Amino acid sequence: MSDIGITYRGMVHQWHCDHMGHMNVMWYVGKFDEATWNLATFMGMTSQYMRDSKRGMVAVDQRIAYKREALAGDTLIVRSAVLAVKPKTIRFVHEMFRGDGSDHLATTLLTAVHIDAAARKSVQFEPHVFLKSQALIDLVPARWDTWPPERAQLGP
Repeated sequence: MSDIGITYRGMVHQWHCDHMGHMNVMWYVGKFDEATWNLATFMGMTSQYMRDSKRGMVAVDQRIAYKREALAGDTLIVRSAVLAVKPKTIRFVHEMFRGDGSDHLATTLLTAVHIDAAARKSVQFEPHVFLKSQALIDLVPARWDTWPPERAQLGP
């Protein structure tokens, strides 16, 4: 396994907050989505690769466990791990933390399918993407088998 490290770094702006005063769920999903595209780049699926090869990814399952509120002004980091890679699918996790490392805010677990973007059908990962993805698999993917997770596994 190679340590993927931080796949997203950003902050909570006031407009990310709802009438309850904390970051709205749509922004958690958005920030996790940005982490996903950084993870895809580590796998060799850059935006250039996807445009040139007419390939894409679609999420087919996503779970989110919210642990603590993110507030306006908080800096955020997301760490990610690949849990499994099959010829056409990948299962991965993102964990969100307050930027100073003090709080685990949320975890999301996703399964995604590699597609031919023109035909809108699943296709196998190209060999270079599959190999890079295999090299990113976490040593203990079962850490996320219990849902929701009791604590963060990747830690800041």
